[in-house]
Amino acid sequence: MLVVAATERELAHVRDAESFVCGTGPVEAALQTARALAELKPDAVLHIGIAGARGIAAPALVLGSESVYCDVIDPSSLLKRIERILPDAALFGRVHAALPEAHVLPIATAGKVGGGAACEVEAMEGFGVLRACALGGVPAVELRAVSNAPDEADRGTWSFEDAFAALGDAVARVLAS
Repeated sequence: MLVVAATERELAHVRDAESFVCGTGPVEAALQTARALAELKPDAVLHIGIAGARGIAAPALVLGSESVYCDVIDPSSLLKRIERILPDAALFGRVHAALPEAHVLPIATAGKVGGGAACEVEAMEGFGVLRACALGGVPAVELRAVSNAPDEADRGTWSFEDAFAALGDAVARVLAS
């Protein structure tokens, strides 16, 4: 299983797993993940990272029931767009069994902090990673650790280190399952 995250910091506590940094933002994440899939040929992808959440305290885990690409949602548009993607059902079941305490919720993907108000949980890369995996035929799921409330202006109060540690522990439990 390939563990994918936007940054090295999100992977810092991950041990005994092949990992890959996909970069920040939905477009970069999709492009770099597609490249990694072609080069590394993993049998599955666990996409991890920190997230903002409304009403969920840090460092709670959130398992994405779907990834919602908020930047392209436009109810007035007549253009067909792919706005949502579901995780692979079998992989989702495996991860959920290993992490039963994780909240199961849609996770917004948005290019800026606060841009995912359509969901309780928001991050920046999930849709891009899961879409690249779907197109590449590789099972994938998104797992986040809450580090902050997206509307909290003082980033000095965000719980980065606790969220990073929670991700490392969660990945170890998933890999052991």
